[in-house]
Amino acid sequence: MRRLLLIALVCVSLAACAPPENLAADGSKIVVGFSQVGAESGWRTANTVSIHDAALDAGIKLRFSDAQGKQANQITAIRSFIKQRVDVIAFSPVVETGWDEVLTEARQAGIPVILTDRAIRTTSKDLYTTFIGSDFVKEGTLVGEWLVDYYASRPGTVRVVELRGTTGSAPATDRAAGFRAAIKGEPRFQIVASRTGDFTRPKGEAVMRAILKTDRDIDVVFAHNDDMGLGAAKALEAAGLQPGRDVRIVSIDAVRDGMKALAEGRFTFIAECSPLLGPQLMDLVNKIANGQPVPPRIVTQETTFTQEQAKAALPDRKY
Repeated sequence: MRRLLLIALVCVSLAACAPPENLAADGSKIVVGFSQVGAESGWRTANTVSIHDAALDAGIKLRFSDAQGKQANQITAIRSFIKQRVDVIAFSPVVETGWDEVLTEARQAGIPVILTDRAIRTTSKDLYTTFIGSDFVKEGTLVGEWLVDYYASRPGTVRVVELRGTTGSAPATDRAAGFRAAIKGEPRFQIVASRTGDFTRPKGEAVMRAILKTDRDIDVVFAHNDDMGLGAAKALEAAGLQPGRDVRIVSIDAVRDGMKALAEGRFTFIAECSPLLGPQLMDLVNKIANGQPVPPRIVTQETTFTQEQAKAALPDRKY
């Protein structure tokens, strides 16, 4: 009994000496300030839920701010996190540029910064510690390559309408670039309209309705996200056109509503962009708060879906 008691006391002592993963190096609870773009889409909502849940599971205190799609709100939130002396700042930037000043303030305060989902352009790479997110150029490329292959045996010009994401945002810029690179060698692919839908379903519908008033000769809608694609589908149906048959809709994200549309045949192809970054983000926060090294770029692993693949994946889809 004495030996068992001694072993138990040693184990308790060792456990007390080893700081739990959810504590900073000084033994205090880790605090992360996170500024979210907003709630413009189903993807963004799933991303926010993932971050909240992961912080709770990790025992990390989350101070959350919704920028409502405005860069000024994010800059204000980051400055508030600096004043609060959080351990780590993380944010998904509304646009790519205009961050140097506020991130310099964070660096001067000794607070490391993590970019999530979207990249930025800065004068100095040391203004943030790491970036976790998808390869947006690759997503656009995957959609373009699939279309080239899909139309390989179908003659004639392919007229494409592009519904872009928020102007100046990394996913909008990169997805457009990847798509154009993929179809560059195929002159029969013509982008006949390219309008911003701000990643929202209502604006995607409104823009598509406006386009259809002057041009109904459309073969493909390339939507930078599922929500705009769903809005476009509604506009096409209102105009008497059948999505998936009269006009192919190809998209990026693979949220549940988009996957359902694909399974039903209203969409034709989706490249995945996973919003479930919360667990990886909290792991990074914990490592950085404890002075551990992290890679400067972490690319999330994703896939693509056709109709049959969407049908198979839907029952177990988490978002």
